[in-house]
Amino acid sequence: MTEACQIPILIPAYKPGPGLVSLVKELLQAGTSPIIVIDDGSGAQYAATFEQVAACDGVQVIRHAVNLGKGAALKSGINHALVQFPSCTGIVTADADGQHAPDDIGRIVAALRRNPHALIMGVREFGAATPLRSRLGNRITCVLMRYTLGQRLADSQTGLRGIPAGMLPHLLRLPSSRYEYELDMLITCQHHGCPVEEVPIRTIYIDGNKSSHFQPIADSMRIYFVLFRFTLLALCTAAIDNAVFIPLFALTGSVAKSQACGRLVATIFNYLGARTPVFHSRQRHVTVLPKYVSLVVVSGLLSYAMIQFIHLHTGLSAIASKMIAEGLLFLVNFTIQRDFVFKRRANNSAATLTRGSRAASWFTRPQTLRRPQGSRSEEVSSKA
Repeated sequence: MTEACQIPILIPAYKPGPGLVSLVKELLQAGTSPIIVIDDGSGAQYAATFEQVAACDGVQVIRHAVNLGKGAALKSGINHALVQFPSCTGIVTADADGQHAPDDIGRIVAALRRNPHALIMGVREFGAATPLRSRLGNRITCVLMRYTLGQRLADSQTGLRGIPAGMLPHLLRLPSSRYEYELDMLITCQHHGCPVEEVPIRTIYIDGNKSSHFQPIADSMRIYFVLFRFTLLALCTAAIDNAVFIPLFALTGSVAKSQACGRLVATIFNYLGARTPVFHSRQRHVTVLPKYVSLVVVSGLLSYAMIQFIHLHTGLSAIASKMIAEGLLFLVNFTIQRDFVFKRRANNSAATLTRGSRAASWFTRPQTLRRPQGSRSEEVSSKA
């Protein structure tokens, strides 16, 4: 197989069980290679496991001296893959805890090979046998993503993914380093207009998923912070805006002058915070700034009109009227920034994605391709 057709398998591992060796050997027997295993600071007592893995032909093991987190391990693996296989079609990530069957990994590889410009998501079905924390956490995240990012996904937390080569350099630049990295990956793909294809896989939890190193409280907070970044930024922006507006209005009595000054100061802060930290945009300022300024001007004029209307027709103070107007415009501003201002326009000349008789091009708004009819994931009950 030529390098251009290769799709390395990345397996981040932290204190893995014996199932890692079995998984690697089964993948190699199925002809799935190369395989890159990342030892994320597991320690000396797990050295023998990684030595067994490294002894297999077609397997490369890279190591972290200390535990840095799943996101950091994935970034190390991505960097290694880009250096060793610079012309590869993309990479496939899989977990080391036995949740991903070798044949399902092979299906993701095949799907990425067919659709080399799409993010392939191995989607599980969450039935009664699924541990409650996994079922509930995934459901909450999917709902939040639908309303904050505009993405409809059946399984937002799956670790089995096929990532196109074009997205890999962008993913290396993400600052996140733990479980929230996989959510940041989805945000980045959405920003770049990368389609998402969902492929059903089996749902496997071994011994109630006790081997998972996911910390429900700490890691969930990191994940949800990613989704609420814009809200936090908006609250800080509003605080700065009002900190300027309120004293100026007290001095001048002019809504227009006070709002213009407050909006100017807040705009600088909001733009710097929204462009990269929130929306992961790395487009040039000359491309993004005109759209952002246009939004600020239009939004400011609309806000001023609403403040005057509320103030004159309800008798509320100018400050209270401003709070109401800005609150009503919050979701509108968020949606426009997400889908227009900081959204990279996809190149129409990009390759067309096909799955069976259907085709999906690179849309401005990322699209999730439907799962094939009649294909259901199999619930597998495993015991340690």
